[in-house]
Amino acid sequence: MKITFRIEYRTAWGEEIGVSINGNETKLIPLSTRDGIIWEGKTEYEVEEKDKILSYRYGVYRNHRCIRLERGNMQHIIPTIVSKKNISIQVDDSWRDLPINSFLYSSAFSRHYLLPIEHSFNYSTAGNIIFRALCPTLRHRNQKLGISGNGEVFGNWNPEKPIEMFEIKQNEWIAVIDASQLNYPLEYKFVAIDEKTNKVVEWENHNNRIINQCDVHPTRIYTTPEAEVFFNAKLPKVAGTTIPIFSLKSEGSFGVGDFGDLKKMIDWAVLTHQHAIQILPINDTTITNTWTDSYPYSSISIYAFHPMYIDLRQVEKLKDEKLQSEYDTKQQELNALPQVDYEAVNEAKRSYLKLLFKQEGKRKLSTNSFKEFYQKNAHWLQPYAAFSFLRDKYGTPKFSEWPEYTIYKKEDIDNLCDTKSKSYNEISFYYYVQYLLHIQLLNASDYAREKGVILKGDIPIGISRNSVEAWIEPYYFNMNGQAGAPPDAFSANGQNWGFPTYNWDVMEKDNYQWWQKRFRKMAEYFTAYRIDHILGFFRIWEIPTHSVHGLLGQFVPSLPMSTSEIESYGLPFQKEFMTKPFINDKIIKEKFGEKSEYVVRHFLRHEHHDIYSMQPKFDTQRKVEVYFANKSDEESLTIKEGLYSLISDVLFVPDRKDKNLYHPRIAVQNDYVYKQLSWKEKEAFNNLYNDYYYKRHNRFWYEQAMKKLPTLTQSTSMLCCGEDLGMVPDCVPWVMNELEILSLEIQRMPKNPAHEFAHVWEYPYRSVCTISTHDMSTLRGWWEEDYNQTSHFYKHIMGHWDETPKTAPGWVCEEIIKRHLECPSILCILSFQDWLSMDEDIRNKNVEAERINIPAIPRHYWRYRMHLSIEELIKCDKINEKIRNIIDENERN
Repeated sequence: MKITFRIEYRTAWGEEIGVSINGNETKLIPLSTRDGIIWEGKTEYEVEEKDKILSYRYGVYRNHRCIRLERGNMQHIIPTIVSKKNISIQVDDSWRDLPINSFLYSSAFSRHYLLPIEHSFNYSTAGNIIFRALCPTLRHRNQKLGISGNGEVFGNWNPEKPIEMFEIKQNEWIAVIDASQLNYPLEYKFVAIDEKTNKVVEWENHNNRIINQCDVHPTRIYTTPEAEVFFNAKLPKVAGTTIPIFSLKSEGSFGVGDFGDLKKMIDWAVLTHQHAIQILPINDTTITNTWTDSYPYSSISIYAFHPMYIDLRQVEKLKDEKLQSEYDTKQQELNALPQVDYEAVNEAKRSYLKLLFKQEGKRKLSTNSFKEFYQKNAHWLQPYAAFSFLRDKYGTPKFSEWPEYTIYKKEDIDNLCDTKSKSYNEISFYYYVQYLLHIQLLNASDYAREKGVILKGDIPIGISRNSVEAWIEPYYFNMNGQAGAPPDAFSANGQNWGFPTYNWDVMEKDNYQWWQKRFRKMAEYFTAYRIDHILGFFRIWEIPTHSVHGLLGQFVPSLPMSTSEIESYGLPFQKEFMTKPFINDKIIKEKFGEKSEYVVRHFLRHEHHDIYSMQPKFDTQRKVEVYFANKSDEESLTIKEGLYSLISDVLFVPDRKDKNLYHPRIAVQNDYVYKQLSWKEKEAFNNLYNDYYYKRHNRFWYEQAMKKLPTLTQSTSMLCCGEDLGMVPDCVPWVMNELEILSLEIQRMPKNPAHEFAHVWEYPYRSVCTISTHDMSTLRGWWEEDYNQTSHFYKHIMGHWDETPKTAPGWVCEEIIKRHLECPSILCILSFQDWLSMDEDIRNKNVEAERINIPAIPRHYWRYRMHLSIEELIKCDKINEKIRNIIDENERN
């Protein structure tokens, strides 16, 4: 296939333009120019009969290195020509960055049909023109794109005779016209055509497009630049529900939600006119086989799903009727529980699956469907299965403690997983389970697409240090660091997630393939996703391994300060005082009271006057943690926390790489060492602190994010949403606006520091709004936490001046929900608990039982379940009608 590429692009001296076809960056087609403006190049590209379209992308290169690439997951496309060897295509292009409202081109809003749609195109030797256009959401309105214009071919502007265009890729349309039939100058407009009547129902709001002359050679097809086409249709707004899969409950659940329950939840969404369901991460977290594995953000694989999500109703029954009866009884017992019994559920499901594998596994693994799944997923499936086998064999996921296979070697694992290996039967059990999970989730995903429901997944920012990825690809991670978050309203000491941080320098070398593969796998099932802690792509809060709390962390990457720079703010640098824990008699007495003498005697060392230091065997939080590991009484816990706070009572933290550079300790203004400063020193420190945390890094962190996020967010067609809560630097909205990533808006976490509560009517259209998340109390729970705060909200935000209710009545919850549905956000996704809060008859009577997670508790038990089954919910006509009506009233459908 002969192609001539032509693009107008003004380059600087030393820059060149190249074209990559079908994502192949290794075989660039170089373009040349005479004036630095018009670039042209030719190539012959081998295509196969099965290839219907060819995609390509332009890039700017300097010294053979790409310095700028066209943005967006939608590349330029043209139909392929394989039968006409003597015909070439000349494409005229414009540089393409993100289309306007690029999120409308995502699979989330192209969900009512399956593509690609295949058509036969007539390439006559007389020469053709291919008109190309980008236009989103037409199928959503049961319309298609067309062209109307002057001349007989274009129907002489007759709305009943437009030229029909064909959608050869989602939202990308073409029409092939015999150029010999055209009269010039050609004037035309793109039009929306009703799919049933084939008549024009809307004209584009654009001046007539004009082609004065087109020199089409008899053996050449000319391709126009893609036009972005928009109509006056109202931009979509959607309502939905967020709920973890494990929290779902149906009459046939096995004590925990599963992928079959997800389909039932989609039915409820459709019934209530919702068009989105958001879930938490669903990856396998099996580390200890205890309830602590219930934390869904610490998986052992970024690809493998948790076995507990298998719907046993969709698999074969056991042939042993007695055994089957026992499991049926167990199912009823576990399903009757008000919360998830994580250990009992997983033990029962795992044993059932092993019996079923023994009964059906060999046959299932011999099917063509499984073989296709294995071939496509072997790169992660085989190491995951081997890891799981070795974890079980040696009783620990800590691969550094295994007697063999500590260091991953592909050849050794290939031998371990060989079909002739004595371990194969146990290893292949994990293939079998993941295959079942894949089939069931894909089934639910296709069902959501068919019903017009956005299925939104969740990508955790971290991985477990005892995971498959840490085992097979350790070079991608900094294993000596702990990822977390600085202090916020929900955790005064910050959060320590324990994850290793990413080695972004290594990841950059292969263009972040680790992340791209992860995103593409998710796109098989989801049409939208939430990037957990998107701030981590700008910088991550890294905590030293000797710390338990997050206060002694520092942002990575960041720009630490030298002593001379610190002093330039008017703050004399005193290393011993400012970088070592400040401890004196007054602090000890205030913190430990009557236990002061005990603490001094056992944990501290007297230095001089009333100044103390920590004894060497207790000079880190981890050492203190080990000492108190087996002490759970209240007094011991109080002393332990007190010692933690003494250790973090420093003004500056040394840089992780260069100990002669420093970072101001986060939130230190609340600690004793800060109180020792004079008013002048405090003023100098605060100026330094504010510059460091809120100004110094903005451009630097912007550049860090823009290295990664354009490549990652544009690697799939999923709708990208970012969780941008916490200590958000100014550069975060810069990047999210530039890449059109949806932000997260929560009224009780205002992004304007001048407001106590966010104003929902000010939310940006490109956002997801919600009332509460899994890390917060529900709407009803929050209402009861702080009466003064609630009263202020009730009076100044809701506009009521009577006595504030002590608990949130249904009408108050309904009013708050309505205001969220009225807001500008494209997605209003509320927690299941908050939706039901409007109906006092069916909502859970126990407010505390609705809480999913408490971030301040590092080992929280994630076990929340719906208090009624989905079948019961579907029969609740009153609340379903109420949800349906308020969604319709706000045109969120």
